[in-house]
Amino acid sequence: MSDESSPRRPFLRRRSTLVTAVAVVAAVAATIAVTTANAKPAAPSASNTGAVEAAAVGDAADAALLGTPSAGPTATATQSPTPPAATKAPAPPPPAKRPGWVNVDPAKQAADVKAFFAMKPRKITNNPVTVPEFNASCKVSHRNNDDPIVAPGLAGASHNHTFMGNTSTDANSTAASLFANKKTTCTPAQDHSAYWIPTLLKDGKPVLPSGVTVYYGSRLKDPSKTVPFPFGFRMITGDAKNQKDTPDKQGNHFWCAGMGGEVGRTPDGEWPVCAKTANLVRQVTFPDCWDGVHLDSPDHKSHVGPADRQGKCSGKFPVAIPSVSFVIGYPLSTDTTGIKLSSGTGFSMHADFFNAWEPKALAERVRNCVDQGVKCGSNGQF
Repeated sequence: MSDESSPRRPFLRRRSTLVTAVAVVAAVAATIAVTTANAKPAAPSASNTGAVEAAAVGDAADAALLGTPSAGPTATATQSPTPPAATKAPAPPPPAKRPGWVNVDPAKQAADVKAFFAMKPRKITNNPVTVPEFNASCKVSHRNNDDPIVAPGLAGASHNHTFMGNTSTDANSTAASLFANKKTTCTPAQDHSAYWIPTLLKDGKPVLPSGVTVYYGSRLKDPSKTVPFPFGFRMITGDAKNQKDTPDKQGNHFWCAGMGGEVGRTPDGEWPVCAKTANLVRQVTFPDCWDGVHLDSPDHKSHVGPADRQGKCSGKFPVAIPSVSFVIGYPLSTDTTGIKLSSGTGFSMHADFFNAWEPKALAERVRNCVDQGVKCGSNGQF
């Protein structure tokens, strides 16, 4: 995998007071080109892999970093017309002209974006927190040595990964197969996406996350032109080959969440030692901006990039997309010696995202929550 986006905690800075109160971690574009396009996935087929047992910790960031999502109130206003709900995955995108680049369909994407901005956002009610985000609350689904983004079709070719969300994810997964499989370990059920990270090991044995919250938010100065990911979009963040800290000591961001927080470091200084009332946490964050042309790129990240210094999507990446952020909680506190990732040191942490949301459900959440700059739960309600 490749180097990680500039390490930031985009949404945590607004919930710092929540993190310290957790006993257990339970946490367009400004201008859009007419050449942008949405993916047309192929006819579905799915292969399911065995699920492994994992404790569930939800995602209500208002109450806890990784708590069970609190159901939002029933909408009091009628939702404006939205694109029709997808009943099947659309056709595949046109062939890319360069190896490794996967194109979107420009005409389809332009039509989808036009329809998206024609949606009238739901009226804001209940005085929500003014943080542009919604989330998916996920449990672990399974583990395997596959990576359908980096090593598609090559079963067992990767280091061990821990998968959340779509239960069928393996080396042969495609957007169509993910969409066809309706079984997911994430809430809401309309999210058929696949999320994965390297497996954490302690003394060589897997330590599964107690819960993973996937936030979809924005760090842009003006999030109102953010558009949904096209179907079949994928990207990675982080670098599995990176085994050392960065010069500014910002390469490893495992920390302790909960009362007492961090109380020390392991002998090698790599891992935090948490208080008994705190747990090990890691956050990984993807870029906010997209080139508007590709579903994927040869390194799986050259089609996305950061905002400019003015907090806008511009230049090579003019399209604003939700900034995806995984917040991963582990059931480890005082005893963090002997731990590493399946990809190596903690500095090799990385994450993968393969979008297979039902388009209507994703569009409504982006339009109502992110574009209006307000916080929603996993149910898409204020």
